[in-house]
Amino acid sequence: MLAGIGIVKGQPFEPDEHTKAILDNAAKTAFKMTKVLAFDVFPAKADSRIYKDRQWTTPILGGYSKDGADIDLEFLWRSSTFRDLDARINYFTNYYAISPGMLSKVPGKGAGYLIGFRDRDGRLYDGNKSYRVQLPAGVPAANFWSLTLYDALTASGLDNGQPFPSLGSRDQPAANADGSFDLYLGPTLPPGKENNWLRTVPGKGYFVILGL
Repeated sequence: MLAGIGIVKGQPFEPDEHTKAILDNAAKTAFKMTKVLAFDVFPAKADSRIYKDRQWTTPILGGYSKDGADIDLEFLWRSSTFRDLDARINYFTNYYAISPGMLSKVPGKGAGYLIGFRDRDGRLYDGNKSYRVQLPAGVPAANFWSLTLYDALTASGLDNGQPFPSLGSRDQPAANADGSFDLYLGPTLPPGKENNWLRTVPGKGYFVILGL
């Protein structure tokens, strides 16, 4: 595919100004396409949904290890008889890198990730609005759990003015009487919820990752 636009190993790549303009426009368009895949197309796939009745999605299709065996990355993003390129593009649009630990389901060794792009009504998270995330008692994490906010445009940690755009078990948030947790996302601090609040940025979109 690179050869099709003049990038060939061992040969100089010297596009003229017209070609540069085409490639620049193509790159900007492709970036927008990846965001549509990540926020709209991939979450709509049945295989991406962790729960049928909720909005949480998995970042990865296929390739999980239940016994701690080494992961063959060639088997990632496979859907029956073909490689799902949309799923792979979705992954590297927002998550950058991958490791065997991210694909293992062995407690204490592996990790699980639930991705949230939309609220329970299917609307994209809005930095101007406030939300409550309810985690049940006994969150299934051997070492720790955390909820982190990411900038929808750059996929880096949301620059929200707090030391870190994340909140988790190591921060000792206040638990409810039954052991569950209510975490609050929004531009303003709910009264008395300092230890359970993540600030969002008005006018800026974001997504969340619950890591276990």
